[in-house]
Amino acid sequence: MKPRITVITIGVDDLERSLRFYRDGLGLATEGIIGQEFEHGAVVFINLQAGLRLALWPRPSIAHDTGLAAGPPSPTEFTLGHNVSSRDEVDAVMDQAATAGAVVVKPAHDTFWGGYAGYFQDPDGHLWEIVWNPQWTE
Repeated sequence: MKPRITVITIGVDDLERSLRFYRDGLGLATEGIIGQEFEHGAVVFINLQAGLRLALWPRPSIAHDTGLAAGPPSPTEFTLGHNVSSRDEVDAVMDQAATAGAVVVKPAHDTFWGGYAGYFQDPDGHLWEIVWNPQWTE
């Protein structure tokens, strides 16, 4: 398999609240909620970088579409990593997220591997790691 991941979809409990957090709080560009004319179709797409989007989709819609029963969410199932270009940028993004209503789980700190990182949770408990890695120059 040659991976071509173009969409990362996360389940949300309140699509409007999540839209406000990501668009208004974090400043991420989106057209807003689309697909409301379809049952289980309302979704938010956020452009992250060339060829990659974050989709916010209600958990019941994911359960309906997949045919799986909705289970309890777990914040430790995965993290979304946002690499930035400096320690100061880590602090700025963490502050922006906190101001937007995120729960800071672990404040930014020096890591054992020589970087600088912190964690926050969005309104649905999804973990974001904001990280500066001095080994990555991209």
